[in-house]
Amino acid sequence: MMKGNAMASTRVSSGMDRRALLAGAAALPVLALPISLRAQGPTDPLASWNDGAAKQSILDFVAAVTREGSEFVPGPQRVATFDNDGTLWCEQPMYVQLAFGLDRVKELAPMHPEWKDKQPFKAVLDGDMKTVAESGERGMLELIMASHAGMTSEEFETIVKNWLANARHPRFKQPYTKLVYQPMVELMAYLRTNGFKTYIVSGGGIEFMRPWSEEVYGVPPEQVVGSSIKTKFQMRRDIPVLFRLSEVNFIDDKGGKPVGINEHIGRRPIAAFGNSDGDLEMLQWTTKASGRRLGLIVHHTDAEREYAYDRKSSFGRLDTALDAAPINHWAVASMKDDWKQIFAFENVR
Repeated sequence: MMKGNAMASTRVSSGMDRRALLAGAAALPVLALPISLRAQGPTDPLASWNDGAAKQSILDFVAAVTREGSEFVPGPQRVATFDNDGTLWCEQPMYVQLAFGLDRVKELAPMHPEWKDKQPFKAVLDGDMKTVAESGERGMLELIMASHAGMTSEEFETIVKNWLANARHPRFKQPYTKLVYQPMVELMAYLRTNGFKTYIVSGGGIEFMRPWSEEVYGVPPEQVVGSSIKTKFQMRRDIPVLFRLSEVNFIDDKGGKPVGINEHIGRRPIAAFGNSDGDLEMLQWTTKASGRRLGLIVHHTDAEREYAYDRKSSFGRLDTALDAAPINHWAVASMKDDWKQIFAFENVR
């Protein structure tokens, strides 16, 4: 399933003795050091982040909820949710799962000669993305059903893995699983080190993300929440399988995200990270509650290293949520200003 409109419609000094320096540092009371200083240097857990308000908001939040005091949060309640498309990996020039769906339609086309004259399939086969986009929610849904259903869950997982192993991003010429944002990978690891459980809560398909989420993000499949189609238990030659049907089960986007969080996780998050209007309700659900909370929006502002887009984008539109950020005291991380490095394969600037 696609996120947002696409589903419903588509980044010591050498003059000192190191031992003496470390010994001296060890003698200092740790809590007396400012958090911003404790996070710097070779052991900085957020090394790909520039010093600034966004990074500091993360450090201050983690310190507050993990240190004994009025804002302390017990370990089991430290739940953080992350959108995927545009928050954890690249979503331009189209959602990755949409690219997968288009390739699947082309692969299946020989078995469906009627698609040559039927929209939006004809547009896909002709490479007419304008017409594909104009097909709207109904057209996108039709493409997804045709390319994602009619097989077992295990068969679909194999297809997804094979596609990801061979597909390349049209601009960066890298596997899509290499187009994950290094600062966000560091952030997830930092939170887990501090007793958080990190969940992916995405408009993308739950069975599209689960086969690779643990390897790429360190998030196990049971901590992935996403959109889904209906499945049915069947016995095939005395082997139990789950068969994927051409029916929508759940759309985990916009208002569906808090519903999905409640159904799959059972706890309200205390931190949420997104990048688009599709994440607005998740950010609201997370932060408009008692206790210390953190909401953060990834703002795509770097056309040179990635892409620059927000209010008018067809994919990952950030408009209402951007206006809501200052009102709700959500941090906004600018890719251009707040990230030293976007992708792991990119040189640190």
